[in-house]
Amino acid sequence: MARAAVVAPFTRRQLRELSFCLAGLPFILINPLVLFVLTVDIIWFVADGGRGNPSVGEMAIACGCQGLLLVLLVSTPAARRLGSLQRLLATRLLGMRVGAPPPPARRRPGGRAWSGPGPRDGAGWRVMAYQLAKLPVGLIELYAVFFWVGGLVNLGYPLLWGAFRNHPPGVQLSPVPVFTPFGLFGEGTFRVATFPDTFAAAAAGAAMLLAAPWVTRAVTSVDAWLIRGLLGPGRLAQRVHDLELSRALAVDDSAAMLRRLERNLHDGAQIRLATLAMNLGMAREKLGSDGEVPDAAAARELVDTAIRGAKDALGELRGLVRGIHPPMLDNGLADALASLAADSAIPVELRVDLPVRPAPAIETIAYFCAAELLANAAKHSLANTIAVQVVEHRDVLLLSVTDDGTGGADSGRGSGLSGLTSRVAVVDGRLTIRSPPGGPTKITVELPLRA
Repeated sequence: MARAAVVAPFTRRQLRELSFCLAGLPFILINPLVLFVLTVDIIWFVADGGRGNPSVGEMAIACGCQGLLLVLLVSTPAARRLGSLQRLLATRLLGMRVGAPPPPARRRPGGRAWSGPGPRDGAGWRVMAYQLAKLPVGLIELYAVFFWVGGLVNLGYPLLWGAFRNHPPGVQLSPVPVFTPFGLFGEGTFRVATFPDTFAAAAAGAAMLLAAPWVTRAVTSVDAWLIRGLLGPGRLAQRVHDLELSRALAVDDSAAMLRRLERNLHDGAQIRLATLAMNLGMAREKLGSDGEVPDAAAARELVDTAIRGAKDALGELRGLVRGIHPPMLDNGLADALASLAADSAIPVELRVDLPVRPAPAIETIAYFCAAELLANAAKHSLANTIAVQVVEHRDVLLLSVTDDGTGGADSGRGSGLSGLTSRVAVVDGRLTIRSPPGGPTKITVELPLRA
């Protein structure tokens, strides 16, 4: 913990979070409350030159102007573009993945033409709600930036003192102001009037720099929560999007399976059966129609070749059947995984704890995921042991495959992981990869018990 506290100010993550705080400060001004205050001040200045207090009429006019301005921002693409810019900053600097809200609904033919989404655009109003919440969050982000700036200034006081406080003897100068988490102090409890005092200011600066990353992370986490809740798609829209994606993945997966079956049948069993028919035909010619066999040895060789071809074709057909639905799954996922573990080239430690049997489709997906992950580990990981664990947690099947290999597994580099991700997503599942360079690798598949 001490090492993490000391190293935290110098990580890339902290630099990105600080950049996010700085980049978000201008958005504080695009705020309904700030715009209302500016509108009141402008009307007040125009009406009576800033003398006295704003009247009730001026406040009412300001409220009306503010309402029209908000409706105008929501009705035009301005609000959505503002939300897109905020999501872009969060994606680039915080690494968030926030989906964009669905496009505005199209108006019925014959309606009045309008270039923007319209005043009923829920996504635009959520952007305005986020901008309203951005004001207090942005002020705290400004406070986080103050931690960094004040800490750096205090830390440099011993060097700055010799450069700027080299006055002649007998000259009395005012104490140097010192930044603290509570503000700027020059007189009172914390002041720097002599060179030895600068080391106390440097210690305060070091403390502020050590605390700055945690203050920054706290406020950016709140901002990220607001972005995810207000600038992303709504629950219903996100659910519709997920269902559409699952349907598309299911269609693509079934089409890919049909193409794979057709290719395997065409290139494998179909050719072997055609060769079998040719060998049997030639053997029949060798045997002749009646009487003695002119070339019995050649006929026997052709029959033996046909028998071998028939066995090979039968083996390929059995392999295709296992690829569609392994027969071992009829006895349950535990027995099917035990069969996989027994056939693995690397020793496998298997643990299965499923009080409730999943749906057949879920068992099939879990089986093929385990088979692919074991094959990947045997090919790429250089592992000595593999641990496979299947448990049930809150109506979710958790399949984890862990190996002690070299690590570095990445779904973007192929190795079947991208295909598994698509297959798992068909049933609203999730695949997570934790594989640092040097290992170990742990891949977890989360599947619902019921498809």
